[in-house]
Amino acid sequence: MAATFPDPFGIGSEASLAIAIFGELVCSLGFVVGFLPRLVLIPMSIAMIVAILAAHGGEVFGEGEYAFLYLVVFILSWIAGAGRYSVDRFIGNKVKNIG
Repeated sequence: MAATFPDPFGIGSEASLAIAIFGELVCSLGFVVGFLPRLVLIPMSIAMIVAILAAHGGEVFGEGEYAFLYLVVFILSWIAGAGRYSVDRFIGNKVKNIG
């Protein structure tokens, strides 16, 4: 798939695929467990913006509908931040109890 993957930044198809995999796999795992959620949502949002603009030609209400929907969810999650049962909250409570 690396040979046919879009290269919107001009860094090569393989590098673009590696960045997309990092944004969609590693960052999403960090988001699910609540580890630096606002930080990991940035690459995820960028991946969806690139998907809308490069892969779907800016068509929000057609083929790019799911990418746009995910982008909206990522932005709203970025605004909401980490929840009560996140790794960030757990680490923050441990640090607060030590000090």
